[in-house]
Amino acid sequence: MTVVSVSMPDELLERLDAFAEEHGYTGRSEVVREASRNLLSEFDDKQLEERDLMGVVTVLFDFQSTDVEQKMMHLRHDYEELVTSHVHNHVGDHYCMELFILEGELEDISTFVGKIRATKDTLSLDYSVTPVDRIDSLV
Repeated sequence: MTVVSVSMPDELLERLDAFAEEHGYTGRSEVVREASRNLLSEFDDKQLEERDLMGVVTVLFDFQSTDVEQKMMHLRHDYEELVTSHVHNHVGDHYCMELFILEGELEDISTFVGKIRATKDTLSLDYSVTPVDRIDSLV
């Protein structure tokens, strides 16, 4: 097996080690391997391919110490055909939440979420995807 070196903040490393211990993993490498497999398979759902999808993406960040807000604005404009709605809220004294409503295909939504994941200093990212035809069948 190839050895890979990964840089991460001490706080994240401590959380990773605690998670491994609490959940019975043999070590951090096992946790990172499983997380990598899950991330890579996340949008590899054949049932969602070639279907119109609705997506909800929530991003939380500290606006005082980062430029994430500006990056979110650029993403919103770069993907204006995908982003059907957007909400920006202040949370507490120095946090912001971006809420994106998306409508498009799996590949485009996956790319959008991936770009947010790659944005340094986001504190959290949460999202869900629902096929539009599933919504139609509920009505």
